[in-house]
Amino acid sequence: MKTKEVKSVLILLLTAAIWGFAFVAQRVGMQHVGAFTFNGVRFALGSLSLLPVIYFFSRKSNAENADKNKSIKFEEADLKTTIKSGMLAGCVLFIAASLQQIGLIYTTAGKAGFITSLYIVLVPILGIFLKQKTHFTTWIGALTAVIGLYLLSINESLSIEFGDFLEIIGAFFWAAHIQLIDRFVRNVDAIKLSSIQFATCSILSLIVAFIFEDVNFIGLSDALVPLLYGGIMSAGVAYTLQAIGQKSAKPSHAAIALSMESVFAAIGGALLLEERLPGRGYLGCGLMLLGMLIAQSENLKKNESVT
Repeated sequence: MKTKEVKSVLILLLTAAIWGFAFVAQRVGMQHVGAFTFNGVRFALGSLSLLPVIYFFSRKSNAENADKNKSIKFEEADLKTTIKSGMLAGCVLFIAASLQQIGLIYTTAGKAGFITSLYIVLVPILGIFLKQKTHFTTWIGALTAVIGLYLLSINESLSIEFGDFLEIIGAFFWAAHIQLIDRFVRNVDAIKLSSIQFATCSILSLIVAFIFEDVNFIGLSDALVPLLYGGIMSAGVAYTLQAIGQKSAKPSHAAIALSMESVFAAIGGALLLEERLPGRGYLGCGLMLLGMLIAQSENLKKNESVT
């Protein structure tokens, strides 16, 4: 790989690490505040942290555009579409994030990370209903990941933990969210879309929090570090790094680097929360990661041939 591409892959690995360790922050934060309170504040911080990035790129874009009148008209139309798209994506994000956050009360950060990452397999499968082609390797990857999920989550009594069950349902909503974003970013700016969807998710989460949870300053103060990490680092910093990293990295290298998010979640859980899995659990994690990569292999080959 070229030096520039190596740097990009390293940036994407850093992005995956930030996202993976966010699962640890989410678990720690809920020791002090409720799930919806945490998500409400976290996504509010995430939305706000992207505003300086949006301002920077907007100024750069306007400076490069010689026809100011066309630029203004385009921005007005783009803003309306972005708001509508962001609000819809934010509603789906609210459901996915809520299931993930509540699930983390009953399961480990490592298991939640791997189960959530099932969206990598589910996205192309859900694409069938949108008349998107699904390659044979997707089904091989899905079967491999399901076997891994069985080893990871199904215990000897053939039952599944409540937290794992919520994370599995959440993975379907994460996959649906990815499909929505894939459609929306063709017409609007991705970072603006992210900021609006984060704001929408925050508002919905806070509404539920004020109805069902005890929102107080002491709890928020105690959860300050996890909230700052989950909001600013996981959203603002990580999304910006992803945008920078994917500019120079090949699609195959980018996908593999970002899929390491689940591995970093497991590492973070083991190092910071002293979470441990039985032998079959680690085997399950390995099979799930393998299944994710197999499911994406055909798409990676196609993208590679284009570059």
